[in-house]
Amino acid sequence: MEPETETETKKQARYLPIQCKTALHSVNGGFPYKKDLNIYRGCENGCKYCFAIYSHKYMKDKTVDETNIEIENTDEQNNSDGYYDQIYVKTNIAEQLDKELSRSNRKKEVINIGGVCDSYQRAEAEYELMPDILRVVLKHKNPIIISTKSDLILRDFDLIDELSKHTFVNIAATITTTDENLVSKIEPGAVSTKRRFEMLEKFKKTDATIGVHTMPVLPFLTDSTENLSAIFGKTKEIGAEYIIVQTLYLRSQTKKTYLDFIQNEFPELYEPMKLLYKTGSLDKEYKRKFYSMLNPLLKKYELSTDYMKPVKVAMEKENGNLNEKEMKQKALFDF
Repeated sequence: MEPETETETKKQARYLPIQCKTALHSVNGGFPYKKDLNIYRGCENGCKYCFAIYSHKYMKDKTVDETNIEIENTDEQNNSDGYYDQIYVKTNIAEQLDKELSRSNRKKEVINIGGVCDSYQRAEAEYELMPDILRVVLKHKNPIIISTKSDLILRDFDLIDELSKHTFVNIAATITTTDENLVSKIEPGAVSTKRRFEMLEKFKKTDATIGVHTMPVLPFLTDSTENLSAIFGKTKEIGAEYIIVQTLYLRSQTKKTYLDFIQNEFPELYEPMKLLYKTGSLDKEYKRKFYSMLNPLLKKYELSTDYMKPVKVAMEKENGNLNEKEMKQKALFDF
């Protein structure tokens, strides 16, 4: 299956090919995975709330790409240190992943692909690294989760379909609002919400599970009952196995970048937003009111918020700890 053609004209980022020494990185926390894989560093989606923009400060101030053109960080990067427009491309990552998955002592674990930087951002249309990644994963029959804000993933539909027949695959899309005008402001490099839902729905034709990540919820912009109802209704309609809802957390560089964006695009919200995030964490009273509204809404649409269950059930089955009858019962009563 092929994705729709992106018609908007957007500024081209600078791509910086690099060689990675490690493909997989360990992840701590309450996630249904312990390994993370990111084939790019930096992301063209341009999300104003991105938690990872600080990460470019760990790259060298100067980098030489394969054409020997020297790149320097400038002051023109809107506090993102080039995170949105200087994209490091790990050109050898499929080969490195194969080496790591081939180790005799490796433990089969779920790999989260694109947890920090979108693996299907615009650079992927040029470099086409994901098909090789998927072939490696298929070779080792390793379970994966792919998170994306792009329908370019449909280019690899057949590979993902085949993989889903052998092991656990979850396809997730971040969907923050159904207001497409707002999408173009807060996630300018991502495809429309409509296309993200259509992409997820197409993957229901495979054995993969699908999920919606409504995160972060942006106070005063995407936190209305109307917006959340529209997202929840569509999530229910396409048959997603779960939905995650999480409010915005602002810290360090992200806080300045996001508040600068609010001041420029929604100046009337600038002072109220600063008050909500005086400490970086969201105001407790706001959170209390928000979740008191959210929980009945989730119940109304009968949506599971348990991100862990599809993974646990699938892995129990894969490891031989769950028979087919138990699998069906869990799927019926737990999701």
